[in-house]
Amino acid sequence: MTMGNDGNGGPLRAGIIGCGGRGHAHAEGYAEDERVEIAACADPSEEARKALAERFGVAGTWADYGEMLDREGLDLVSVCTWPHLHRPMIEAAAAAGARGIHAEKPMAPTWGDARAMHAACAERGVLLTFCHQRRFGDGFLTARQLLRDGAVGSLRRVEGVCSNLFDWGTHWFDMMFFYNDETPARWVLGQIDVSEHREIFGVRLDTSGLSWVRFQNEVEGLLATGDARYTGAANRLIGEEGVIEVEGGGGGLRMQRGGGWREVEERSSGVPAPRHTIASVHDLVDCLFSGDEPELSSRKALQATELIFATYESSRRRGRVDLPLEVEDSPLLSMLDEGVIGPR
Repeated sequence: MTMGNDGNGGPLRAGIIGCGGRGHAHAEGYAEDERVEIAACADPSEEARKALAERFGVAGTWADYGEMLDREGLDLVSVCTWPHLHRPMIEAAAAAGARGIHAEKPMAPTWGDARAMHAACAERGVLLTFCHQRRFGDGFLTARQLLRDGAVGSLRRVEGVCSNLFDWGTHWFDMMFFYNDETPARWVLGQIDVSEHREIFGVRLDTSGLSWVRFQNEVEGLLATGDARYTGAANRLIGEEGVIEVEGGGGGLRMQRGGGWREVEERSSGVPAPRHTIASVHDLVDCLFSGDEPELSSRKALQATELIFATYESSRRRGRVDLPLEVEDSPLLSMLDEGVIGPR
């Protein structure tokens, strides 16, 4: 086993920033892994940090995450807070010597912040991951394996529907790369609307949107969000000879080829929905020992995040956006601030 921070070959020391529901979800993963001990947790809420500490037997509890990072000697840090806090917390954890950082999605409120976090960790050799945990789901993995086995012919288009581009959209954009074997995107053409005030985790959202993506292998992606979304499956994989549909949680899976639809009951080696996040934690720990790129690496998360902000930028430009995206802001937030878009 690789040596921990204490230098004696003991378990890796993990710390959790943000002791709400997602903090507990990350802690479940660490608690199941004999290579890790949850050494500390931090949250301004005394009630929240005490609840997590009592549930998982955590010795160190901190109101200030900076003090925890300075004094606990952590190998692993989970950042389970709102997006505008991700960059300062992740950069502080990397500077404090963390070797692996597992953060919640969405990455950040702006494209510039998302890129800066990735760069800060890459420069220090820190493994940074974001919890696009559906990559570990048995339904999603089964759908991808069906594609790879040629069950519906060559993939032509990936479709997705969800409530908004920023929070839910980050999952489905990520899954487009997952299904399409991580092929880079070439350009994005999109439109968004904000007909009323909606936000999540303190970030303003679109109320409807359409994003059309062309990948470098000519596969197409379509994401319809909010009021523009269609009914039916959350993911639809359209091949030259048939269609695969996946429900939102990856539980339901059906396929059509040359006739009627049939339910797909068999499953791949993935895990059911309640264990998606646990699997994401285990994968990061595995990669600390193997040196492999984590399944949820920040490099992959950036691919999905770029499509979010490129869709916003396409709406701002009223035209197609060729990638890579060269802006620093969130075009949606900038347009809202300028009064260019928003409720009337």
